[in-house]
Amino acid sequence: MTTETQKETLGFQTEVKQLLHLMIHSLYSNKEIFLRELISNASDAVDKLRFEAVSNADLLSEDPNLRVRIGFDADAGTITIDDNGIGMSRDEAISNLGTIAKSGTAQFLEQLSGDQKKDSQLIGQFGVGFYSAFIVADRVTVETRRAGNSEAIRWESEGSGEFTIESIDKATRGTTITLHLKEDGKEFADNWRLRSLVSKYSDHISIPVEMLKVPTPEYDEEGNVKPADENAEPTWEAVNSAKALWTRPRNEVTDEEYKEFYKHVSHDFQEPLKWSHNKVEGKLEYTSLLYIPSKAPHDLWNRDMLRGLKLYVQRVFIMDDAEAFLPPYMRFVKGVVDSNDLSLNVSREILQNDNAVDSMRSALTKRVLDMLSKMAKNDPETYQTFWNEFGNVLKEGPADDFGNKDKIAELLRFSSTHTDKADQTESLKDYVERMAEDQDKIYYIYAENHNTAKNSPHLEVLRKKGYEVLLLSDRIDEWMMSSLREFDGKSFQDVTKGKLDIEVEETEEQKKEKEQKAEEMKPLLERMKTILEEKVTSVNSTDRLTNSPACLVVGEFDMGLQMRRLLEQAGQQLPESKPSLEINPDHPIVQKMDSETDEDRFSDMAWLLYEQATLAEGGQLDDPATFVTRMNKLIVQMSN
Repeated sequence: MTTETQKETLGFQTEVKQLLHLMIHSLYSNKEIFLRELISNASDAVDKLRFEAVSNADLLSEDPNLRVRIGFDADAGTITIDDNGIGMSRDEAISNLGTIAKSGTAQFLEQLSGDQKKDSQLIGQFGVGFYSAFIVADRVTVETRRAGNSEAIRWESEGSGEFTIESIDKATRGTTITLHLKEDGKEFADNWRLRSLVSKYSDHISIPVEMLKVPTPEYDEEGNVKPADENAEPTWEAVNSAKALWTRPRNEVTDEEYKEFYKHVSHDFQEPLKWSHNKVEGKLEYTSLLYIPSKAPHDLWNRDMLRGLKLYVQRVFIMDDAEAFLPPYMRFVKGVVDSNDLSLNVSREILQNDNAVDSMRSALTKRVLDMLSKMAKNDPETYQTFWNEFGNVLKEGPADDFGNKDKIAELLRFSSTHTDKADQTESLKDYVERMAEDQDKIYYIYAENHNTAKNSPHLEVLRKKGYEVLLLSDRIDEWMMSSLREFDGKSFQDVTKGKLDIEVEETEEQKKEKEQKAEEMKPLLERMKTILEEKVTSVNSTDRLTNSPACLVVGEFDMGLQMRRLLEQAGQQLPESKPSLEINPDHPIVQKMDSETDEDRFSDMAWLLYEQATLAEGGQLDDPATFVTRMNKLIVQMSN
């Protein structure tokens, strides 16, 4: 029965239009990947049907032999990719083919620059999937019928601003994609070319990828080729190995096969940085194939991003993005886990309350950490590449994963006063090995940016003593350090908090002079405290400064000034907290203040010291205009 429904014309999501335009131009030199992407999608559709058939076997009844088929017509200039998988309903076709359902799409598109090499890398990280068809085709037709539904639909577009959708008759479930090739894409409508691309990109697909078998020529007695039997049924044959790659022994899988399989599960164009293929037997039986990507995806910093491994149970696909098997700070890991110990009807909710999953999660987490540890030890250059891409996510680890805190700490990399460079290349192990003999703490400072950290007044006495300080300036750093208590028996100390227990070598005479000076300073400190009492809890003399006149210090157990500022910017309501102002009694400005009798001038100088200290630690002034007025006023007075 023919279904008559008016053809409907709809517009692409704005981001799709932008992506299509950029992708077609940026990926033109790598256009053969369209076949890999479309076969990968077809394979996913078959996997999803197999999963739904676990609870509804009738879905398989009309055609139980699952496969993907590729056909071509050189004369017409078309290629078809046909699967008998789950198919799509009308709404699913509109949603899946007309929009990009990924968070951060707009931000991703803003990164695209017009540099084709750079853009192709970014687009590869984003994953193009179905839209890769338009690299080689100027028109794409999709005919699909969802398993269990009677309605089928035809979706068609020329890859510009619109697509059409209409109801049709389709005898079988699944999806058929027809590519109407551009003139320079017709090279792909060729039997040998298509077979070689399947072998190159899709040999690892776990279902048969079939093409029509080329008949063996038959010859008559005179040696002439007999004409083909027009009534003979066409024969389809698999052109891939059709065996799930992760089920094969490691020594039978080549590096190229591992790399191509990574691109299949991740939809990433880049090659992976490292991988680990492991089969566990015993109390729990499962196989895992875990990959470390070489490039961060555009939405990696969103903790709510879709993440996790492809989950199979007894080689039956269960779900994408099974997040229960790795902690959130490992959301960069891609791959597959195939278990013999979970039931086929598992759901996300069941996974969260399964003891077997907890055991697998613990083991897989350690496997990733071991992979990174070996990389850091044996291939530090590659590890540095990993750190530059994913270091900020790994920094979530100490708070997310207390049990592996020490292992994660060994993997962290920092900038430090050892080089003063912004590059994060120094490990805690390196820091401890360089510690001075009389040093018993690991010192660090957190500031809004690297330059503010390395030039902070708080570092002056530490530099004088030859103590190395970790320079932290990433937003997550202060949260990370709040979860790190010690490393290799050495405690951490924020140099901007509390008292610095640093012994300065002094003679008895120097100690007496210091005590006498401290006593003499008390009236000055009280005068300043009276003026600044709305901003600071106290004004104290300090020996942590050697060049600067003043700095701000918070209590040992108080929230850092930078963290407080970030939370306030995010709209958090925090209890009132004020820092202390510590001043350098040997600085000329402080000594001049001690003898200043003009109270207005003294007040201006006190405020300027506080405001300078605020600026030095990366803070912002409540009233910059008044600061400038005070500064100008004192400059004029000094010049008279």
